Amino acid sequence: MGLRTYIITRILLTLPMIMLLLSIVFLIIRVMPGDPVLLHFEKKASEEAMAEMRRILGLDKPLYIQYFEYLVGLLRGDLGKSMQDFSPISDQIFSAFPATLELAISSTLVAVIVGVLLGVKASQSYNSLWDHSIRTLGIAVYATPIFFLGMVLQLVFAINLRMLPANGRFPPFLLEPNGLTLQLGIQTPDLVPIVLWFVPIGFASLAICITVLKRKRLRFWPNGLIAVLSTLLVGWVICMYLAWYFPSARTLHIKTGLYTVDSLMEGSPLKFVESIRYLFLPSITLGLVLSGVFTRLTRSNMLETLRLDFVTAARARGLKEGAVIYGYALRNAFLPILTMMGLQFATLLGGAILTETTFSWPGLGRYLVDRINFRDYTAIQGAVVYFAVIVAAVNLIIDLLYAFLDPRIRL
Repeated sequence: MGLRTYIITRILLTLPMIMLLLSIVFLIIRVMPGDPVLLHFEKKASEEAMAEMRRILGLDKPLYIQYFEYLVGLLRGDLGKSMQDFSPISDQIFSAFPATLELAISSTLVAVIVGVLLGVKASQSYNSLWDHSIRTLGIAVYATPIFFLGMVLQLVFAINLRMLPANGRFPPFLLEPNGLTLQLGIQTPDLVPIVLWFVPIGFASLAICITVLKRKRLRFWPNGLIAVLSTLLVGWVICMYLAWYFPSARTLHIKTGLYTVDSLMEGSPLKFVESIRYLFLPSITLGLVLSGVFTRLTRSNMLETLRLDFVTAARARGLKEGAVIYGYALRNAFLPILTMMGLQFATLLGGAILTETTFSWPGLGRYLVDRINFRDYTAIQGAVVYFAVIVAAVNLIIDLLYAFLDPRIRL
């Protein structure tokens, strides 16, 4: 099986899996005992108000119609409306997702760096005091409850030492990072001069492509030539349109929602430092707990890899021990670690509920807890669906990356 066939197969298998997840979420939410509208109002509203709520949410329709409308809405990116204020759930989730993404990236980096380094050290010092100490530490940190470790770090670094903030994402006395703002033009440019400028650019690009193909001694099959010309034409039109559109837009605003990135694009060192200070404790808490998995996994895989012949041959050639360990052994033992990294990252993107609740981090995990407390039935459904799609997408990416790095997977 080639790489292209494997990719197509994995994508085709992922689509029905996502459909199955969506269907299960839809059915479980609706077969659970209790009326969500009644739970939301807690019997404090009239029958007319509750009937109007059911009509707005579409709960008065037959189940199969609700399911069809549910799927159609998902295709449009519509996760429904909140029962709390009738605002779009997709907007609420997308506003909370950057905080979770930033926490997931930083926590994964901490977990991988700490876990891999400790695992490599343990494998180098097999059955020694270092090895036993690192194994014990890995088990201890993984068994430590996240909320307990978070409160200990808050007590030490935030309350006693007053070095870091205890909770939140950004100081209230500063404006949030706005990202990058570019002034592109004062008035709308004329399209005709841009077209005239891009005509010679298009012909020059075509000449360069033909020259490169001739130097590579490739034949010009009709289909291949048509594909090259079509690609060049489409790219030329897109570049010409962008060259006209961006100056006509006058202002280009780029904002990721990641405070560390946005503060750098804004060019504000103060906001960047504050973003790191608020991010430090949550990411260290979550990263240290997850590092126990990577420590054990790295150690076991490195012990197997260090016994292989190519490692012995590398040492026999006189290579430095660091080059043998990190350039040869760890590189070949990294595939299972990469898989675990993807799974943990997907889980974190689903919302690190305990960490976000402990540190009042405004991400998806805390959003889900708040929606449960408000008995917001539709928001809970939308958040769970979003989690399921995110986990499935990340697992697909990891499978494809795994197959690209290890040809044995696609045999």
